Amino acid sequence: MNNSTRASKSQAKLVLDQKRLDAAKKSLDDGAVTPDFGPWREDIIRLLNDSLATELVCVLRYKRHHFTATGLESPAIADEFLVHANEEQAHADRIAQRIVQLGGEPDLNPDSLTKRSHADYNDELDLHAMIRANLIAERVAIEAYTQVIDLIGDKDHTTRRMIEQILEQEQEHADELSDWMKKAK
Repeated sequence: MNNSTRASKSQAKLVLDQKRLDAAKKSLDDGAVTPDFGPWREDIIRLLNDSLATELVCVLRYKRHHFTATGLESPAIADEFLVHANEEQAHADRIAQRIVQLGGEPDLNPDSLTKRSHADYNDELDLHAMIRANLIAERVAIEAYTQVIDLIGDKDHTTRRMIEQILEQEQEHADELSDWMKKAK
């Protein structure tokens, strides 16, 4: 195959679908959800609501640990617990906003948060146990987000990018917590 044949084949593949563009001009009440969004919207909203529950449970766990951490090393670690709680809250806010953009409703029902969360709540008072519980929760979140990214694939690029960004920060949290675990031994 010569270069001109390759060029014409690749150019033929890079043409926008005019019917889809025309469809995007309709149903304006649907906001960002265009008609070609596909059959995955409800599944993505469900995945996001479960992720929202996970983030909110993490906020609550980190906040409790922030306020109850005691011991010689606790002031610095308690401060970091608060930083993590605020970052998890920012994740929850982004996820809730995306759910609304997709035409869904964020499920903030406190009665079902721990049931839908991938990570566990923890009310330990021992500093080492707190660090361990948070590391476990971060590792669970990393695994859950990795699976969400795989499930979404190319079905929703915006949600996928958002989850990838959140995943990156969860990995940073896990690295920090792992370092604290080593120091606390």
